[in-house]
Amino acid sequence: MSRKSLGRALISLTSLVTAVGPYRADWNETHVHNPAWPPHAKFHNGQTMSLGLALGVTSLWQLWRAPTRAGLDAGAALASLYWLTQISALAYPGSKAVDPPGEARFPQAKVAFPALAVTALGYVLERRRLTKLTAGSTATASPR
Repeated sequence: MSRKSLGRALISLTSLVTAVGPYRADWNETHVHNPAWPPHAKFHNGQTMSLGLALGVTSLWQLWRAPTRAGLDAGAALASLYWLTQISALAYPGSKAVDPPGEARFPQAKVAFPALAVTALGYVLERRRLTKLTAGSTATASPR
C-alpha cells in the first residue's frame, strides 16, 4: 500500500499543531511564567500542554505505522480530542476562554474549529483512499 496520502497528511498537520501549539501559546508570561497564577493553575496548564504533546505524537504514530482503518480511526480521534475538550471547557461553571482584562469570547476558536475541520477532511479523504485500495486488492486477488 502506498504510504503517500493527502488525508493522512492533513490529519498529521492537526497532530503537529496539537503537539506544539500549546507550548507556543502558553510558554510565556501570560501562562507558565505568570507570577499571578497560583501553583495549582500552573500544574493544570502543564498537564494540558503535556496532554497536547502526547495526543499529537500518538496520533502521528497511529496514522503512519500502518495505513489501516484502525490506525486512521485512532489517529483522527487522537488528533481531535484536544480541540474537542478545549471547546467543552467553556461549559464548566465560571469558565472563560481568557483571563481579565481580556475581553475576547473564545479566541481559541480560530485554531480549534479549523483543526477539527482539517481533521475531518483528512479522515474522509483517507477513508476513501483505503476503501479503494482494499477494493482493488480484493478484486485482483487470485482464487485458490
